[in-house]
Amino acid sequence: MPISVDIDVMLARRKMSVGELAERVGITPANLAVLKNGRAKAVRFATLAALCEVLGCQPGDLLRWEAEESEEAEGVAEGAAAVPAAEAADG
Repeated sequence: MPISVDIDVMLARRKMSVGELAERVGITPANLAVLKNGRAKAVRFATLAALCEVLGCQPGDLLRWEAEESEEAEGVAEGAAAVPAAEAADG
């Protein structure tokens, strides 16, 4: 996923445990772990706002966009798909 979550970085800077952050934000440690480990598909703005308030940071301190590594491979695959069927059959 091209969105990376840096909650662990902010936790280290604030010298705070996952359990303490979860309690102060009002979510379960399990749900915080899902978010922290990048397995979440979405995050509510209310949760993001609470995280920022407790950690004293901006949303950009917690979330960052990274280009996917497979973008170059997709370009190659798209180029191969443009080969006419007759040429592909001749191999």
